[in-house]
Amino acid sequence: MTQSPENSPQKPDEEAIKYVLISAREHDVKFIRLWFTDILGTLKGFAITIDELEGVMQNGASFDGASIEGLTRADESDMVAMPDPSTFQVLPWRPSTDAVARMFCDIETPLRAPSVADGRQVLRRNLVRAADMGFTFYVSPEIEYYYDTGEPDERARIDRSSYFDQTSVDGVGADLRRDTVLTLEKMGIPVKHSHHEVGFDQHEIDLRHTNALTMADSIITFKVIAKELAAAEGALATFMPRPFGDRHGSGMHTHMSLFNGDDNAFFDADDELNLSDTGRHFIAGLMRHAADICVVTNQWVNSYKRLLPGLEAPIFASWTTGNFGDLIRIPSYRPGREESIRLEYRAPDSAANPYLLFSVLLAAGLDGIENKLPLPEPLDNDVFQMSDSELSEHGVARLPRTLDEAIHLAEKSELLEKALGSTVLANFLANKRLEWQEFSNTVTDYELARYRHL
Repeated sequence: MTQSPENSPQKPDEEAIKYVLISAREHDVKFIRLWFTDILGTLKGFAITIDELEGVMQNGASFDGASIEGLTRADESDMVAMPDPSTFQVLPWRPSTDAVARMFCDIETPLRAPSVADGRQVLRRNLVRAADMGFTFYVSPEIEYYYDTGEPDERARIDRSSYFDQTSVDGVGADLRRDTVLTLEKMGIPVKHSHHEVGFDQHEIDLRHTNALTMADSIITFKVIAKELAAAEGALATFMPRPFGDRHGSGMHTHMSLFNGDDNAFFDADDELNLSDTGRHFIAGLMRHAADICVVTNQWVNSYKRLLPGLEAPIFASWTTGNFGDLIRIPSYRPGREESIRLEYRAPDSAANPYLLFSVLLAAGLDGIENKLPLPEPLDNDVFQMSDSELSEHGVARLPRTLDEAIHLAEKSELLEKALGSTVLANFLANKRLEWQEFSNTVTDYELARYRHL
C-alpha cells in the first residue's frame, strides 16, 4: 500500500541534528529528556545521555507504547519515540553543569509509520487538512491555575489578592508567576500577559499566539515549569478545573484564527463586526459541535464543577461580542490591526490534552466552513436569564452537565471520529468511562456529612 505524504516516514533533517548537537555541547548537556503525552495529555518520557543523542535523532528510541494509552493501559507494545529537533531546549530550572535538555517526540511504529494513538500525530493530520484548504491555524490560550499549599487552614493560603491586584503583601504567588514567565521566555515561549485572577491564589498567564502544534508543546511545557517552580517553594501549581468549591474555576480560554498566508481569513473590512464569512462559518461549526466535543474540551469529572452559572464559564453554545458567560466571544476590533480579529472559545480548561483539544476545535470550525453553516445573530441578552423557549428560538443548545453526559454525546459524534480517528476516540472514551465509573463508585465527603448520621 502506498503511503500518503503525511503518513510517510520523514528523513532526519541533518542540519537540524547538527544544530542540536552543537547546542548540546555549548550548554554542557549530559541528559536529554524525550517527552510525549499519553492519550489524556499526561506528560510521559524517558531520558537518554548525550552519547546516545545523535543515534536517537537519526533512528528514534524504542519504548513501551502501552504507556500512551492512559488509564486503560493493556499489553506492552514496542513503539519508537522520534525526537523533533526543533523542540530542543535546555531546562533552566536544572543545574547549568551536567545540564538537562528536552525534546518532544512524535510516536511511530517500528516500521516508521506514524502511530494512530499519538496526539501529536492526530494534530498534525488536522493541520494538514487545514493546509489543504489554504489555512494556517493559530491559537493563543489564557491559562488559569491555582497555587496551593496543601494545608486546609486558610491562614496557609499563598495570597489573598483578587482580580488584577497589584500588591507586594502577597508576594509569594506573584513571585512564582513572575519566575514562571521568565522561565517560559528562556525556553523560547513568548508571554503576552500575566496577572492575578479572581480567586485567592489564582493566577493567569496568556501565551502569545502561534501555530497550534507549537502551542500544544508550549502548554505541556508551561505546566511542567509552573509545577517545578512551585514545588521548589513548597507549594503546588494545580490545573484542576475547580479545586476549591468556594472560588472560581480555572479555564483555558482559547483564542483562534485562520490565516491565508499573511492575511487573516477571519477579517472583513466591510462587515459590521469586521468578521468575514469564513469566520462566521467557523463559529457556526464550533456552535454546531460544541456539545459533542465537550468530552475533549472538558475531559475530567471535575471539569463540570466549573461549567456552572455565576462562574464566568459557559453552559450554553452561544456567541457574543461582550458577555463573558457565553461560549464564544468576539474581542473588539482595534483599527489598523486586521491580524487581531479572532474568536475566543471559553469552554476549555487546561486539564485538556492540548493536541486533541486543538484538533477538535479546528475540525469543528473547518466543518462549518466546508458546509457553509449559517451563523445566528449574536446574543446581546444575558444567556443565563433566558427561558428554554427563548434559547430554542435563537438556536442555542445546552452543554453537557456531567462527564457521563458528555461521553454519551461523543459516542454518536461523526466529527470526533473524523478529527481523532477511530482508534484514538475509542481509547479516549474507554478512559473516560473508567474515570466516570470510578467517580460514581467513590463515597465522597459530602455523602458522609449528609447521610452518615441519618
